[in-house]
Amino acid sequence: MLAPHPFGREITTTALIETFSTLNQWEDRYRQLIMLAKRLPPLPEALRKTEMALSGCENRVWLGHQRLSDGTLHFYGDSEGRIVRGLLAVLLTAVEGKTPQQLAVLEPLALFDHLALCHQLSATRASGLAALAAGVQAIAARYL
Repeated sequence: MLAPHPFGREITTTALIETFSTLNQWEDRYRQLIMLAKRLPPLPEALRKTEMALSGCENRVWLGHQRLSDGTLHFYGDSEGRIVRGLLAVLLTAVEGKTPQQLAVLEPLALFDHLALCHQLSATRASGLAALAAGVQAIAARYL
């Protein structure tokens, strides 16, 4: 598996929901995003390909994928910004290990709403998050 990470496997949506449900202040959610960012391993330079770079993000962001032998998709990525890395970690948790068919009906940003993360994002971060979600959906669509 290219660029392994704990999101979607060790760190699940259920775990994120439990963690974020106890956080009432934006500052606490912000700190949790930074902690998640630290759990995302840096993407090796060899995988930071130009075609993986997403536009529309405040910081440079890379999103890659690998189709596994069981038909599921493994997503990986990185960003230069800590908050964007944290947002990427949440997105990876939501989409990791799903089939293209599952992703076609999944709203990748629904978890962000559930974690109450969308309301405090700047316009550029919200735009970058939308670009990440669109990137996931475009990748899944290639396999349908």
